[in-house]
Amino acid sequence: MTEGDSTLALEDRAGRLREIALEVQGCTKCDLYKTALKGVPGEGDPNAEVMLIGEAPGFHEDRQGRPFVGASGQFLEQLLASVGLQRKDVFIGNVVKHRPPENRDPQPDEIAACMGYLERQLAIIDPKVVVTLGRFSMNYFFPGEKISRIHGAARRHGPRLVLPMYHPAAALHQGNLRRVVEEDFLRLPQVLAEAKQQRTQAAASEAEAPARVAPPTQMKLL
Repeated sequence: MTEGDSTLALEDRAGRLREIALEVQGCTKCDLYKTALKGVPGEGDPNAEVMLIGEAPGFHEDRQGRPFVGASGQFLEQLLASVGLQRKDVFIGNVVKHRPPENRDPQPDEIAACMGYLERQLAIIDPKVVVTLGRFSMNYFFPGEKISRIHGAARRHGPRLVLPMYHPAAALHQGNLRRVVEEDFLRLPQVLAEAKQQRTQAAASEAEAPARVAPPTQMKLL
């Protein structure tokens, strides 16, 4: 079985995610480890249908080694509760796994250094829906887009739906965005239902497809 195999056993997924977490803790692929206290690989249900991806750890995340544990995390938990979810029901991670100094934006080389971890997490968990929190995670799926234009509208990306949203921190710092984020998040159950339906239809179509028959080969006369 491969990391993207939907039949990957739950314990296998958990084990592979733990391997990534250990790699993140000892990662020296970029210079962020020199100023960060802890790597923040991400956490949650290895079999999650929903994966939330932020930008980078902040002050509190750097100290605890966990994603979204500060004020943004509290707001995120409120958003999850508004659609009947808890942290344990989803997987939460970031594009960059170590805190940038003074919470500055992650640089392109830092994002590139970390991208392999995120790609492996996506393949292992294989979520039906990804919620991007902020422009950096949005840019991974939809490069060149503007979050102000596409937030709240789910788009297909490969086998899953991606729902771009503003980062919870932006909503806390800009009061006019809070309602926007809350309303966008309320669309998650509908997006998840649509993603499930699309996967069911895709599986049914694959099962009904006729087996591919190899073309006959002409016998050679010796």
